[in-house]
This record gives sequence, C-alpha cells and structure tokens, in this order.
Amino acid sequence: MPSLRRDSPGYARATPSVEKRTRRGGRLSRCRARLAALVPACLLAGLPAWAAAAGTAARVVTLAPHITEMVFAAGAGHTLAGTVVSSNYPDAARALPKVGDGAASVNAEALVRLKPDLVLAWHASGAAAAVAPLLQSLGVPLEFLAPARLDDIPDQIEGLGKRLGTQEKAQRAASALRDELRELRRRYANRPPVSVFIEIGHSPLYAVGKDALLNDALHTCGGANVFGDSAFAALPIGAEHIVQKHPGVILAAAATPQQERQAKDRWAALGLANPTHTQVYGIDPDTLFRPGPRLIDATRDLCRKLEDARKRMRH
Repeated sequence: MPSLRRDSPGYARATPSVEKRTRRGGRLSRCRARLAALVPACLLAGLPAWAAAAGTAARVVTLAPHITEMVFAAGAGHTLAGTVVSSNYPDAARALPKVGDGAASVNAEALVRLKPDLVLAWHASGAAAAVAPLLQSLGVPLEFLAPARLDDIPDQIEGLGKRLGTQEKAQRAASALRDELRELRRRYANRPPVSVFIEIGHSPLYAVGKDALLNDALHTCGGANVFGDSAFAALPIGAEHIVQKHPGVILAAAATPQQERQAKDRWAALGLANPTHTQVYGIDPDTLFRPGPRLIDATRDLCRKLEDARKRMRH
C-alpha cells in the first residue's frame, strides 16, 4: 500500500503544526497504531466517518473492474465516486477518479479524498486487506463480490440494486442474464463434449486450472478443461504438455483479430492447428476473465466456438 511521501506536497498540506499534534496526541497515537502502514496518521486525525453500517450508499469506490461493471449493470453507475485503473468498461468508467490498480496497491490518500460511504472489493487479500483497517477506522463498509458460479453474477447484481437503491433496474438486468444462462444450458446440455485448453498468457505460458467460474462456463457449453483437475486456479505449463494433451480446442486470450492470428500461428508451429483437428480461437480476456456480467456474453461466444469446433472435427 503506497503512503504519502514526506517530501510530497500532499504530506506537507496534511501535516498539522507541532502544537496541534500535542493537543491531539492521544488520538494521533491511536491512529498511528492502526494505520502506520497505510497513510500518515495526521492525514486521518479529525476526519469523520462518512457512512453508517446500513442504508443506501451514495459514494461507492470499486477495487476491481468486474465490480464496476456490476454496479453499472445494476443501474447504479451514478453512485460511483472512484475505481481502479483497469476499470475500462463501460466507457463512463474511464472518466472516474482512480485509486490505484486494486490488485497490488491502492492509493490511500486518493481513496480518503473521495469520501466513500461504501468500498467494494473482490477478495479479502492484497490491496483490499491492506486498506481494510483504514476503512474500518473511518466507519466505511468494505464488502466483497466474488462470484463462484455463473448464477452468482445475476444474484450479486440484484443484491447491488438493493444496496444502492436501484432495485428495479437491477432486477431487470439480473432477469435477462438468468434467461440467457437458461437458454445456453438448454441448447448445449447434450452436445458432445469437447476438451479445451484455456491459455491465459503465452509468455510465460499459463493455463486455467481449477477455476470454478470458468469451468462452469465451459460446462455450460459442453466443454471440459484439460487442466480442470489441477490444484490451482491458474498454473504455469510447458507447451509440450499441451501437445501431449492434444485438446480439441485452444482458447487464447486475444483482444484483436491480429492477436488471434498470432495465437493460431504460434500453436501451428508447435503442431497444433486445424490439420490436426485442434481448433484455435481467440477470446477477449476482459470478457472471459472478469467475473462480471460480460462473462455471460463471453460464455455465449464460447458456446458458439465449441459448436464450430464440433462441426470441423466431424470433417
């Protein structure tokens, strides 16, 4: 967690005089004990608690891009006071003030200045864990949204609507997502299984392993992850291991057609491409790897790709 540098203008503005520090010594000592690793205690002394434990939040900060997307999907984008640099969807998210990357760091000074009454994070680890004592001292709730199944996504959007005062809009969005999931499961439930390798990155090469959410997406489409029995959600893997597994489909993270062509060429050079009945497809990592509402769109795209692969395998 980055803190204010002593030689920065922000530190100088935030630091009170020696006399004031003396008068408030007891309070500062308590703040130092709790928050020394986050921001200077003098920055926090005298700040109010902006939120009660319950009630509708009006100034929300999200620490993960999929949560930003969920808030917008719930019809509550107007409540967002800030987010992280990776929040790039929808377009309105790009203009929000940023408080860090959310995974490894949060700028505590920027977060404090936004005066949130609710902070939403993915997991109780990393930057969220580091900022938790700060938020607790200010009375700001820190809540987590970590879908483990596709069905959790509409459920959590609906929950956000209740929390943020947009229940009707959130219910409509959640209902549409549930309808989409129901239709995908109906259509592909009895299709022949296809073995799939999901490539997270190629330099170094990483595979999706025991990730419940992504494997749920695969299962919806009749796909089976060749590394689904791994002990890890993501794992480094050698290309020769993929060649040995010989999956029916390789899904490569590719945001553009050019990146998809590069992935196909890369696997063809290793002996895995259309002539060997391994189909290589690109898929937008922002939609597939973020556990938000667009993951259900990505699942529909995934189902179409697996169906295309089935047709090609028959020839």
